[in-house]
Amino acid sequence: MDNATNQVAHEILLVDDEPNILSGLARSLHSEGYKVRCVNSGREALSALQARRVDAVVTDQNMPIMKGIDLLAHVANLYPETVRIMLTGEATLDVTLQAINTGQVHRFLVKPCHALELSLALRQQFEQRALLSEAVRLLREARRQKSVLERLERANPGITHVDRDEDGAIELDGADCQQLVEQIRAMFGPTQP
Repeated sequence: MDNATNQVAHEILLVDDEPNILSGLARSLHSEGYKVRCVNSGREALSALQARRVDAVVTDQNMPIMKGIDLLAHVANLYPETVRIMLTGEATLDVTLQAINTGQVHRFLVKPCHALELSLALRQQFEQRALLSEAVRLLREARRQKSVLERLERANPGITHVDRDEDGAIELDGADCQQLVEQIRAMFGPTQP
């Protein structure tokens, strides 16, 4: 994977009861720069997640004992930040709806799934998760700045009021712009070109 979008190698947990599928996907994802762990059942996956969290779980639907949908429902409940991707050879409407509603999957891919398609799906989900994380950070920063402005306004009524002309330009109450720029430069020192 392009290191610009994968600066830290994401760790993927592959879950499938078919060893050939696991090894093929694991090889391909390794070559894309992912760290990959493989297990053969839902129970093994839950044990592996208790020992060490991962960035994504990619699971087959049709496995004995615990279906992929049930595994992903557990993952969504215990590790909601983990990307969840379902692979299945049975892409029926019922399975798809269960995967979305019960397993809360991020992506649903049909077997045989080309490794490049899976890699692209993972990349898109990690990019979306990074964008969401940045949006949350920016919202927190905006709230912090609003709080600072509110405190300044309470302490100095009118300090945050800005007059604008009909074009939306800020009106400086009798102040000379050049004089204002010189005052700012004097406060902060000379600027570097």
